[in-house]
Amino acid sequence: MIIDTSQVQDINSFSRLEFLKEFYGILWVLVPILTTVLGITIGVLVIVWLEREISAGIQQRIGPEYAGPLGVLQALADGTKLLFKENLLPSRGDTRLFSMGPSIAVISILLSYSVIPFGYRLVLADLPIGVFLWIAISSVAPIGLLMSGYGSNNKYSFLGGLRAAAQSISYEIPLTLCVLSISLLSNSSSTVDIVEAQSKYGFWGWNLWRQPIGFVIFLISSLAECERLPFDLPEAEEELVAGYQTEYSGIKFGLFYVASYLNLLVSSLFVTVLYLGGWDISIPYILGYELFEINKVYEVFGMTISIFITLAKTYLFLFISIATRWTLPRLRIDQLLNLGWKFLLPISLGNLLLTTSFQLFSL
Repeated sequence: MIIDTSQVQDINSFSRLEFLKEFYGILWVLVPILTTVLGITIGVLVIVWLEREISAGIQQRIGPEYAGPLGVLQALADGTKLLFKENLLPSRGDTRLFSMGPSIAVISILLSYSVIPFGYRLVLADLPIGVFLWIAISSVAPIGLLMSGYGSNNKYSFLGGLRAAAQSISYEIPLTLCVLSISLLSNSSSTVDIVEAQSKYGFWGWNLWRQPIGFVIFLISSLAECERLPFDLPEAEEELVAGYQTEYSGIKFGLFYVASYLNLLVSSLFVTVLYLGGWDISIPYILGYELFEINKVYEVFGMTISIFITLAKTYLFLFISIATRWTLPRLRIDQLLNLGWKFLLPISLGNLLLTTSFQLFSL
């Protein structure tokens, strides 16, 4: 039997071509995910630096200045230090729960970024239930904190985990009712559709003006979900040493640190998407609408501008949450639960009923 070498070479080249196609296909799927993760990482580093600078300004001190220009690399230096620290395990604790807790907290928050539109049509997954997927996923994070508290075999840690779970349940309901009101106004639960529904009417079409009560409730509930002052009861230093973080060290402690800032960033992004028009810049007396129409023609330029607008609004909300940390004192646990169940829940229910009535009468 005579084998034609040219045919063998053709088969080999075809198989190599198919392999390269598969490889580039997988790479093309991973590029947006890795780009988003890289962007989020840089965003968290910027938030840490901003918080230290703003906190230093409020307290009339210098703040970080030696690690890199203006101290921008201080967060990176702290992360590197935590990476090389010894990873301690409690001798009588549940090591499996102790190790799984931080990972669950970080992964559940990272998944929330998949439904956030960072710019015009720039979203990893435009799902029809986008906002409710975020609420469902963010409800998993307190389970990780509760596992950490229980697995630590420490009364302060366990109490911190229980507080985290109670706080999350208390403020998750008003938050969900506010999101439901936005979905009714926009006739969609997709984050992209919600932004586009606001951009139809320009600056005055933002849900900030159409849902002012919902905006305030969402703002308070977001701070409580992020466990920021005045709602940082799960890790209150004066009462619980460090709450559910008490027994942690090294990279696991670093994961909790990252999770808190990731949660703050995702909450700020959702405030921008749901209430501040996302990438829309139709501000009166500024040629925003014309600029936005030009952006649709020049897609790369438009995408860059839309990302910049989204991040500018996001960091404005971040400034408010950082300034609140050094303005208001910490609440007691009974005050925190009373605020959630006795005030925010009835007001958010009333807001939802008003929105539903308005939508019915406008048909």
